[in-house]
Amino acid sequence: MAKTAMITGASSGLGAEYARQLAAMGADLVLVARDRAALDELAATLRARHRVGVEVLAADLLSPRQREKVERRLTDPDRPIEMLVNNAGFGLPLAFERNDIEDEVRHLDLHVEVPMRLSHAALGPMLARGHGRILNVASVAGFTPRSTYGACKGWLISFSRWANGAYAARGVTMTAVCPGFTHTNFHERAGLPPGKEGVPDWMWLDARTVVAASLRDAARGKAVSVPSAKYKLLVTASRLAPARLVARAAATGR
Repeated sequence: MAKTAMITGASSGLGAEYARQLAAMGADLVLVARDRAALDELAATLRARHRVGVEVLAADLLSPRQREKVERRLTDPDRPIEMLVNNAGFGLPLAFERNDIEDEVRHLDLHVEVPMRLSHAALGPMLARGHGRILNVASVAGFTPRSTYGACKGWLISFSRWANGAYAARGVTMTAVCPGFTHTNFHERAGLPPGKEGVPDWMWLDARTVVAASLRDAARGKAVSVPSAKYKLLVTASRLAPARLVARAAATGR
């Protein structure tokens, strides 16, 4: 795999794991996140370990001017991007009525507007070349009523399903990656230390497994990747169970 992949939210968590696995496959990388120091450290490690090209692009994707830098990189005809991983995101408490509305707006922008804009920027060059892949990191929460987080992820799933059907015949696939609770620093950044997330042990997934399974599904052209048998079963059950029961179950954890 001697192509270039761009990963947003690449400084930690699933984003950093995508970077490690793609670099191990021989892909050159463009790493995007706000934390330049963390990106530089990861880039140095990947260059030394895998002998791949790693470009660091520090940007706050909620800043229009900084996001435009990322969009320009996606459309650069001399340095094509073969794969885009829309992974940047953050969580909020589930009690919408108590959340600051400006935090909710930023949450919506980062989970919906940003991947929409970056996907739009990437699609044109990919379609012109006749090949490319876009992965949108969503969540199984997108299949259940789970405050605005579930609503945002539901949009990503629906958009990815439509786009995969619309563009796969032209060589460009789009995959919504829908993990369940996964061991990263996502919850810790939301103020929940390990063990305090309110999630039973059996519900946790490993980041390496999630990323590896999603990359296999994307390579097969799947529109939706639920990288765990137990979560596939839960998603199926959520479609059959009464809505009130699903909403109660979806309130588990943070």
